[in-house]
Amino acid sequence: MLTIDGSYGEGGGQILRTALALSAVLERPVLIEKIRARRRNPGLQAQHLAGARALAEIAAAEVEGVAVGSVSLRFAPARIAAGEYRWDVGTAGAISLVLQTILIPLALAPAASRISITGGTHVPWSPPFPYIEQVLLPILEGMGLRASLTLKRWGFYPKGGGLVEGRVQPSSLHPLILSRRGRPVEIVGLSAVAGVPMRVAERQRDRALSRLRPLETPCRIEICQVEARNPGTILFLLVECEGVRAGFSSLGERGKPAERVADEACDRVIAYLEGVGVADPYLADQLLLPMAIAPGSSSLATSAVTEHLLTNRWVIEQFLPGRVRIDGGLGEPGLVTAG
Repeated sequence: MLTIDGSYGEGGGQILRTALALSAVLERPVLIEKIRARRRNPGLQAQHLAGARALAEIAAAEVEGVAVGSVSLRFAPARIAAGEYRWDVGTAGAISLVLQTILIPLALAPAASRISITGGTHVPWSPPFPYIEQVLLPILEGMGLRASLTLKRWGFYPKGGGLVEGRVQPSSLHPLILSRRGRPVEIVGLSAVAGVPMRVAERQRDRALSRLRPLETPCRIEICQVEARNPGTILFLLVECEGVRAGFSSLGERGKPAERVADEACDRVIAYLEGVGVADPYLADQLLLPMAIAPGSSSLATSAVTEHLLTNRWVIEQFLPGRVRIDGGLGEPGLVTAG
């Protein structure tokens, strides 16, 4: 059984998600110790439990240590099986992070699956649903992964209650080459609010349009009011360049002006377009796993090497030594290769 140090590097939940996904795909038992040991609330939290339980169901795995606060988890998978699956995070834990655990394994199942996940759809410290739908899935589709996801209900922090449904088809992954970013074509945004006046969405939009106008890239931002269990706001900006997409967002919170929400998202857009690299800083570590298990050679130029990316590479190397390489210093543009 392979043993993984869950406190290595960045020491967060990404170690757990990647290790469990690889364990299921490679049918190799794994023991993950010191899970999130250096975090303020160490051990497994609700979204980690949801991902582990979901994957255990998919892979008919024997598991030990699946409890809130557990710092050790043993996972012994059997075969990945397609099916109709329903999971509830039980909190505003991020649905997107559960998807990071189960999406690739399910795509390698022998038949199609239907999934339904309840939890947080637009919550801190995780990709919001528009990022998964408009950035990650299209790029994975280019690698051969066939999946569709639909946002049925919004879920902001702290109550969550959002709902995502989808269908994952059996897929054959092939290499990814993202080595060149063409000129910016368009920036498309969504300014959404729940339980607060529509004027807040308008202010987020207006500030963003003002900040992005000097880029001289066509920009349009829609506004909408949605239903959710508790108030929340988000500004999501999709940057469409020739050959790639990137996504940037910011969430509102009590006492945070709408203009600051817009500024945070716009600062990230501007930094990306003024820099080099193809994948935005959040995308590279999410693509590392499919790049590693796809046959052949893949390469990806990232706008910034992050601690998340380096930690994810280390986890993959425990299963697949020598498979992944990262050139570039922390916080600098880099090249990721697999093969």
